[in-house]
Amino acid sequence: MNRKEALSRVGLLLGGALVGSSIFLESGCKSNPKQVNDLFNQDQVNLFNEIAETILPATTTPGAKEAKVGEFMTVMVKDCYTKADQQIFLEGLIQIDEECKNATGNIFFDSNSQERTTFLAQLDTHQKAYMERKKPEQPSHYFRMMKEITLLGFFTSEVGATKALRYVAVPGKYDGCVPYKKGDRAWAT
Repeated sequence: MNRKEALSRVGLLLGGALVGSSIFLESGCKSNPKQVNDLFNQDQVNLFNEIAETILPATTTPGAKEAKVGEFMTVMVKDCYTKADQQIFLEGLIQIDEECKNATGNIFFDSNSQERTTFLAQLDTHQKAYMERKKPEQPSHYFRMMKEITLLGFFTSEVGATKALRYVAVPGKYDGCVPYKKGDRAWAT
């Protein structure tokens, strides 16, 4: 923003405060969710966190919500996805609420844990069938994108790498024959 544009905006704000204050006061106090970036608002980040937590719930290790996968999703979708994939992702959020309401009677956020798990399992079955029959030029299913970015966000986070996987900050010498016992966590490094 240049100086002329900044002064113009300040003048508009001051003029609006004097001339149009009654308009702003009459509008009342309406809560608008805070924009996280130019694609997503805070309500959508909260929904991402709930979806991700249902995919990777907290057990003996932290879940996706603790790894802040919702925030990760907003950055990755905005910065790394094509406009077409961004649109599919955004439309998928709306579809999740619509389909969840049809399946459970509630939107996803208002559904209980069991309803969420059952709903996402059905949605996962649907996306697998779609992905098997889709043509190469067709886009990926929105839930497939959400699952993939959930896994990427969780396992590349500090929480996922250090508490769900085994992690050595500075690895030592290369050892191609590391003993592995059934049930050991995979290595992050």
